[in-house]
Amino acid sequence: MVIKKDGSREPYRRDKLYRGLEHACRKRPVATTSLERAADEIERQLFNSGEPEVNATEIGRLVMERLLLMDPVAYVRFASVYLQFEDAAQFRELVEGMRKGRKPRDG
Repeated sequence: MVIKKDGSREPYRRDKLYRGLEHACRKRPVATTSLERAADEIERQLFNSGEPEVNATEIGRLVMERLLLMDPVAYVRFASVYLQFEDAAQFRELVEGMRKGRKPRDG
């Protein structure tokens, strides 16, 4: 089960995880096999934790980690939605942090 930010719960769905990765990577030079591998690795991490429930924020964090390795533009796209950016300053802060090797704060 996935615990959403509002406290509600829903069943884990791999297709939702994959669609998030795919959407972030749309029109980017990322192979479908890379997306599948990323989804597999994230899913493996989730199931290996042994926990019956996982916070959606943890899934988002894992997706961001994987995207940062795969494609920086896809990472920024996903982060802007996941972290609920409200203005261009937040984009600048994220990109500047990437240049300095920092990870963004979870929203």
